Amino acid sequence: MSRILDYNGNDADRTTTVASIVGLKDQQAQFAQVTASSEQEAAAAEAAGIEMVVCMAGSVPSVRRGSSRLFVTAAIDFDGAVTVDELLGAAFSALTDGADAVITARRLDCVRRLAEEDIPVMGHLGFVPKKSTLYGGVRAVGKTAEEARTLWEQFQQLEEAGAFAVECELIPANVMAEINQRTGLTTISLGSGPDADVMFLFGSDICGEGSRTPRHARTYGDLAALHKQLGEARVKALSAFRADVAAKRFPDASEMVQADPVELARFVETLET
Repeated sequence: MSRILDYNGNDADRTTTVASIVGLKDQQAQFAQVTASSEQEAAAAEAAGIEMVVCMAGSVPSVRRGSSRLFVTAAIDFDGAVTVDELLGAAFSALTDGADAVITARRLDCVRRLAEEDIPVMGHLGFVPKKSTLYGGVRAVGKTAEEARTLWEQFQQLEEAGAFAVECELIPANVMAEINQRTGLTTISLGSGPDADVMFLFGSDICGEGSRTPRHARTYGDLAALHKQLGEARVKALSAFRADVAAKRFPDASEMVQADPVELARFVETLET
């Protein structure tokens, strides 16, 4: 645990810091990162010993209510921030809401502008979902020598622009291993093999909340079944209430308050006069 001053100047304890994340390569250690979008998910991540979470910028306040200690990265891309200045404003807002860093898949000028203000910024390379049509669909990026070379050049450019870390999504594991030992960026692997500084999975995949599990993910729970049971239990309870209303079984004497008969008689008398 590290003591810092957050972007509002307040004392805070964090599971890790930018400096510690950057130093992972020297230690040959790995951190774990998951997604979190709510107070409950953040609290669970902290309780589980996770060091880092990532969320949409708008979810930062909720995540911070769940954990004051986790290292929180806010994704800011296109959510109302189109120009570089708007992106900068969104980044500062996320930081004042409690984020420790931001992540963007925008162009190098955007990364450079954020870094110029000493905002800890992560990039996103490999497969970027919102750009999937450019790759012809969902697929690994870097399977050919030419594509891997272009990817390596993007890593170099991102580091030169001032990013301290990069999310590496769906990069072939052996290509990722070669890049990881050559880049100064802290690497965060999402479906890119074990040779990275941070292992990243979506919380929904870990907990088994979706209808399908991506090839790169591993499911450790079955919250989908619990959600289904919860939904069925909710319908059952509501149906029972509706049936009692139809049969005039609700409310019964234990669920009502009655006025004293004398007081009721006096009240009725006032109505009749």
